[in-house]
Amino acid sequence: MTAPEPTGASVRLRPEIAALPAYRQGRPAPADGFKLSSNENPFDPLPSVAAAVSDAASHLNRYPDASALALRERLAARHDVSVDEVLVGAGSVSLLAQLIAAAAGPGDEVVYSWRSFEAYPGLVTVAGATSVTVPNNADHGHDLDAMAAAVTDRTRVVIVCSPNNPTGTIVTAVEFEAFMSKVPSDRLVLLDEAYIEFVRDEPEAVGRAVDGTALLGRYPNLVVLRTFSKAYGLAGLRVGYAIGAVPILDAARSTAIPLGVTATASAGAIASLEPDAEAELLNRVDVIVERRDRLRAALVEQGWPVPVAQGNFVWLPTGNETTAVAERLFDAGLVTRAFPLDGIRVSVGEEESVDTLLRILGELVPVSQEGRPA
Repeated sequence: MTAPEPTGASVRLRPEIAALPAYRQGRPAPADGFKLSSNENPFDPLPSVAAAVSDAASHLNRYPDASALALRERLAARHDVSVDEVLVGAGSVSLLAQLIAAAAGPGDEVVYSWRSFEAYPGLVTVAGATSVTVPNNADHGHDLDAMAAAVTDRTRVVIVCSPNNPTGTIVTAVEFEAFMSKVPSDRLVLLDEAYIEFVRDEPEAVGRAVDGTALLGRYPNLVVLRTFSKAYGLAGLRVGYAIGAVPILDAARSTAIPLGVTATASAGAIASLEPDAEAELLNRVDVIVERRDRLRAALVEQGWPVPVAQGNFVWLPTGNETTAVAERLFDAGLVTRAFPLDGIRVSVGEEESVDTLLRILGELVPVSQEGRPA
C-alpha cells in the first residue's frame, strides 16, 4: 500500500519563503552551564516589575489595549513627542517587520550593513523586497559612505544598527548626520538602537555615538527603534517601541497583526519606567558594562582582535574556525551564537561565566590572528 502524500505537499508556496531558514534561537545551556547566545540580561526581574506583570496577568480573559496607549503616553512624555509619534510592538524586531512591509515590496530594495542583525534578511524577504548588503568595514562597523552609495531609485528602506549586532560597534553622531545628508529624504531610514543603554563615551578621537531621539526633528524620514528586552530585562515579554513621523508610523500600524502587544508586556514596561525601578535597572546595566569592558580587555590581552564593544556582548572574529571554537565553548558549558565563517557573538552573562570563557578562549587564540604575532 502506498503511503499517502503529506498534507499540504502540493500547496504552492512562495519559493523564496520556502527556502528561507527559520530564525535560529540559541541552544539551551547545560544544567551547570551558561547561555551566552541571546544577549539576554542575566539579572532576575525586579520584584516591582514582576508584581505589575502578575497583576496584569489576573485579567488574561480580556484583550489588551491594542494601541498600548498608557505605555505610549509614558514614552511620548519621556522623549518630548506626541503620543501618535510613538508605536509600540512585540519587540523592536516586530516593528522592523512592520516598517519594512509598509515601505518596501516586490521590486524594491532594502540596504543594510553586513554582518548585522541576523533577522534583517528574513524580514526583507518576507516583505517581498530585495536585500542589498554592504560589507562591514575593517573595524567590523558600518561603512556608511558605501551604504549611501548603494542607495538607488529602487531603494525604499535603509537600516542602520548602532551598536551593531553582532559586532558591537557604534555609528557616531557625526558619521550618521553626514550619512543622512546623502540619503534622499523620501527614503525611510531605520535606526536600530536596541542596545543604546549599554553605550559609554568613546575616546574623543572616535566620537560620540549617535542618539537617534535627538535627531528626529531634523529628519522626517528617520524612525528610531528601541526595546525593553535588553537593558530592562523584559526579553520574555516582547515589547519595543519606535519613534518617528506620524504618517510613517500610521502606515506601519496598518501592517501590524492586531493585539500584538500583551497587557502583561505593557505593564512590565510601564513598571520598569518608574523612577526607582529604572534607577535600579540602569545600575544593573552599569554592572554589565563593567563586566563587558573587563572581558574585552582580557580577550585583547590574550591576542583576540575584539572590536570595541558597546552592546551587552563581544564579537570574536573567528573566521573559518568559528564552528570549532563554538563547539569547544559548548563542551565547556558555554552556549554562544556562532555565525559560520564570520565569528562568534558572546553575550555578557553571569560573572561566574567569565573565568571559564577566558580559560577556554585563552587556549584557542590562533597565532595567525590580527593583533597577535605569528
